[in-house]
Amino acid sequence: MQPFQDPKVEAVFDSYSDRLKAKLMQLRQLIFDTATEIDGIGPLEETLKWGKPSYLTPQSKSGTTIRIDRIKAQPGRFGLFVHCQTSLLTTYREMYQDELCFAGNRCVEFSVDNDLPEAAVRHCIGLALTYHRNKRPGQ
Repeated sequence: MQPFQDPKVEAVFDSYSDRLKAKLMQLRQLIFDTATEIDGIGPLEETLKWGKPSYLTPQSKSGTTIRIDRIKAQPGRFGLFVHCQTSLLTTYREMYQDELCFAGNRCVEFSVDNDLPEAAVRHCIGLALTYHRNKRPGQ
């Protein structure tokens, strides 16, 4: 398990219920594991943005910020959030409409009652971590 870089981020994780924390820790680890598997991403920075655990690619600037957190209005639900002005959710919907649940133009939603669909989630994370590197002109 990846150690926390920032005690403030760790405190947010410690504020979650045990079930929610376990799922979010699994999602967090998928982010770090995926980053190490893709050449050119470099080390991730783990910080808080808008009070949510956030993951950035500050060295390579290859990706857009990924945030993870509970969905406050829906107990037992949590999400992986990306910047709303990217095309990522459109891409995710095209590829995984039957496998993932989406909210608006920035969130992939999950339930604490279900297993994470790891292959799909890992692919979505990889697309986010390489978003700026893979953007085509005019996008």
